[in-house]
Amino acid sequence: MSTRVLERITIEPESTATACVIWLHGLGDSGAGFAPVVPALGLPDDHSIRFIFPHAPEQAVTINQGYVMRAWYDIKGMDLHNRADMPGVLESEIAVCGLIQEQIDAGIPADKIVLAGFSQGGVMSLFSGLRFPETLAGIMALSCYLPTADQLPSELSEANKATPILQHHGEQDDVVPVTAGKMANEMLITNGYDVEWKTYTMPHTVLPQQLTDIAKWLKSRLA
Repeated sequence: MSTRVLERITIEPESTATACVIWLHGLGDSGAGFAPVVPALGLPDDHSIRFIFPHAPEQAVTINQGYVMRAWYDIKGMDLHNRADMPGVLESEIAVCGLIQEQIDAGIPADKIVLAGFSQGGVMSLFSGLRFPETLAGIMALSCYLPTADQLPSELSEANKATPILQHHGEQDDVVPVTAGKMANEMLITNGYDVEWKTYTMPHTVLPQQLTDIAKWLKSRLA
């Protein structure tokens, strides 16, 4: 299977980039949906982090009456145990890993790359990060779940067994229930992963207070 090259929005730091955050959007959104978070993070003016916001390819989504929209994979139904189209997840994983490899080839080591995502993008960041063969700086999984439901993905990477994982979820989320995020969290903890879990009084969204916490975590990972 050939690697799909993803279109993306890239925001360069004022100085030469020495680290990178790849941030994956949710269903029906695009990279433009999260690009505005960069100034909102309040990072130091002299930070050296490149931010990449890729656009998922367009495809028909079963749960949305087959409408064509940007999606990392098809969602077949509401049942968490049979929600994600795994062939689609695996195809997007190839594209996401291609983005990471691009940055490595450009001189940014894997351990200075954070893979982040929200909702469907968070599913992909968690799944892809856990399986990526080189050690990443961190994995950020916002308002999401594991596509493999009540089990961890297969072919987990030993390289990322100790990689810090940040999980955030809204207590009022009616799109991805907080129980789904907590299920993933408990599986990760049970299997020895380094996970930071935090919930917020919010629906399926991102809050300014949350961005402050994310910025603090990013600075600790990419300092």
